[in-house]
Amino acid sequence: MSPGKGQMTPLLLAKASALTLKRPHGPAGPPSPGMTPQGPGSSKKKSRRHQRFMERRALLERRGLLRPRRRLGAQAPPGGLSSVTPRGWKVSKPGLSVSPSASPDGTVGRCSGTSVGNAITGVQPCLPRPNKYVAIDCEMVGTGPRGRQSELARCSVVSYDGDVIYDKYVLPLLPVVDFRTRWSGITKRHMESAIPFRAAQEEILKILKDKIVVGHAIHNDFQALKYFHPKERTRDTSRIPLLNQRAGLPPGANASLKSLARHLLQKKIQVGCKGHSSVEDARTAMELYRLVEVPWEAELARSQPPRPPSPTDPITDSHQYMDDQYWPQDLMVGTL
Repeated sequence: MSPGKGQMTPLLLAKASALTLKRPHGPAGPPSPGMTPQGPGSSKKKSRRHQRFMERRALLERRGLLRPRRRLGAQAPPGGLSSVTPRGWKVSKPGLSVSPSASPDGTVGRCSGTSVGNAITGVQPCLPRPNKYVAIDCEMVGTGPRGRQSELARCSVVSYDGDVIYDKYVLPLLPVVDFRTRWSGITKRHMESAIPFRAAQEEILKILKDKIVVGHAIHNDFQALKYFHPKERTRDTSRIPLLNQRAGLPPGANASLKSLARHLLQKKIQVGCKGHSSVEDARTAMELYRLVEVPWEAELARSQPPRPPSPTDPITDSHQYMDDQYWPQDLMVGTL
């Protein structure tokens, strides 16, 4: 039977069905000009300004000048505390001590503290690593009229652990009138192997550079070296009220190194008539400092005025980096 007019053969019916199945759901025809595909992997094109900002931020993070952003899903700090803390300070979990760890300025944190809610208690400043500390002691002889002028004749520098870094006899600029052997331990024989003052001064100042220097009545040592060390990097054990308090002395008393060593370290120094040992005195000063290192550094941190934020400070708000005035020359767009 042949198909009549208006009727379709089975082959044509099959092709029509296939075309119907392939047609997507929804209105037919191409999308309108105002429409853009919004699939799962697509996103809005970012502006050039935002791209520049992200490139600069990534560069700063790689160079360690900007704290990396906390990713989504990362655990927030306990107790609602902000993830940004003052520079040089760290907060530990309750009952735990913070183990030494590197910080942006090359220091090692030796600090502890607890947090309660939004309050911080027992927070201690992160202390520089031990190799940033040295202790110094100098022995002087008398020069000038009647030997009343003091000049350097021996200098000793020890490390945080008491190891000797430097110990040499020094030839004064002027002829020695009084060796002061009873106190200095210096004799004429020691001057035969002494090095000139200028050479010794150069060697010692290289050691003290960028260090925290500990000593007892240390201004006398610096005067003998004809040198002024930065006050914020000087620790004078004759001016620590905490040491006097532990020794049972008045806070304002100018206690001698010998007295503090006897009361706090149970050791005798500067005994006999052969004079002082500058190595022993430097080690004793460092031992006394270490007794009160943490509370004293905390007191110094509280007494110092807050330092204004620096553009290269990792805790500085990242939004200000959009302003070109905060960018060093080597980080400008031309170098990206």
